[in-house]
Amino acid sequence: MQKIEHLIIGGGIAGTTAAETIRQNNVSAIIAIISDEPYRLYSRILLSKPNFFLEKIPFEQIWLKKESWYAENNIRLISGKSAVRFDPQTKIVVLNTGEELEYGKLLLAVGGCARRWGIPGAERSGIFYLRTLDDAKAIMAAVKTAKHAVAIGGGFVSFEMCDMLRLAGVDVTLLLREPYYWDPILDETSGRMIEAVLEKGGVKIRRNTEVGKIIGHDLVEAVEINGGEKIACDMLIVGIGVFCPFAWLEAAGVKVGRGILANEYLETNLPDVWVAGDAAEFDDVILGEKIQLGNWVNAQMQGRTAGMNMLGKKEQFRMVSFYTTNGFGMTIAFVGDIRPLPDRIVISRGSADAGSYVRIISKDGEIIGATLINRTQELSAISKLIENNFKIAGHEKEFADTGLDLKKLLL
Repeated sequence: MQKIEHLIIGGGIAGTTAAETIRQNNVSAIIAIISDEPYRLYSRILLSKPNFFLEKIPFEQIWLKKESWYAENNIRLISGKSAVRFDPQTKIVVLNTGEELEYGKLLLAVGGCARRWGIPGAERSGIFYLRTLDDAKAIMAAVKTAKHAVAIGGGFVSFEMCDMLRLAGVDVTLLLREPYYWDPILDETSGRMIEAVLEKGGVKIRRNTEVGKIIGHDLVEAVEINGGEKIACDMLIVGIGVFCPFAWLEAAGVKVGRGILANEYLETNLPDVWVAGDAAEFDDVILGEKIQLGNWVNAQMQGRTAGMNMLGKKEQFRMVSFYTTNGFGMTIAFVGDIRPLPDRIVISRGSADAGSYVRIISKDGEIIGATLINRTQELSAISKLIENNFKIAGHEKEFADTGLDLKKLLL
């Protein structure tokens, strides 16, 4: 059995960036990537972009690495296989094929999986999730003949999918369990602003609504909601969150919370085992708390940091994470920690009537996060204020004034 000096579980942007970083700094190291998908690195961001979804750009633009890149960089790609268990004592990872791999340093860049729906009828055809390239290909094929779609859940996936389905000419009904969009992450003002553009774009919204069962034989024909009402559909898009399957890691002794627990160097509790990407719940040195983030840039930069630390460096992961999306003529951005916890203070900036609205979130007198609707020109300044641990206490009224140029606070 050949010992792989740097074994990476996960072929997405975090794992591939880590492998690339290691190779750039060590020309002879033995590196291997295990990917449960049959593909080389591709852009998950592009999966939810209208130009790709509606096939207005070449499919080939999805690939971020050429097939030859792995061989050229002497990086072994083990695709279409998954790790099912590992032993930190013997340093052996076992694949679903039974193959065993011995490692020196191990990176868990396992990402997350779309949360599956556990209601009666959820196994029928016509139910779609958007997480992988195969998911996107299935939706792209179905939308060509679909007439009526039902979208489940309020979040980034549902917002982007509603936009793309409407652009494709599909009738869309959005079902929310909550009283308004993105409750409780957003406040009601933000949620209603998003709902307004959805409805203007032709999306029908049903609030405080849950699906009791899915109707149809082999294919989805309708959903039955509370009260017994049926909504006809030939597509069902489910966006109810992401989860990470950690049982096999916990069995090996990896400590987990919402994600895989790690320090500021992305080291887990086990020796020679790191984590990077969506699955990492790490010590954020800027925010001063444990945080788990799921976005592309964050995963890429964590991959770089983990790669350097696997080489023996001691680099902290330090970055203010952000996520942006747009659809129906609206831009939405989240930056930093936006969780609406009891120890946070929220300062509103702008209004629904003005068409742009920001919520600045502070903790212990410092800015830690923000949500922005149609005001992304302030994203960079707010990111810097978070990074600089800006003291907002006593200046709340000033920040509520949209006439305040946030960039001037950075001088």
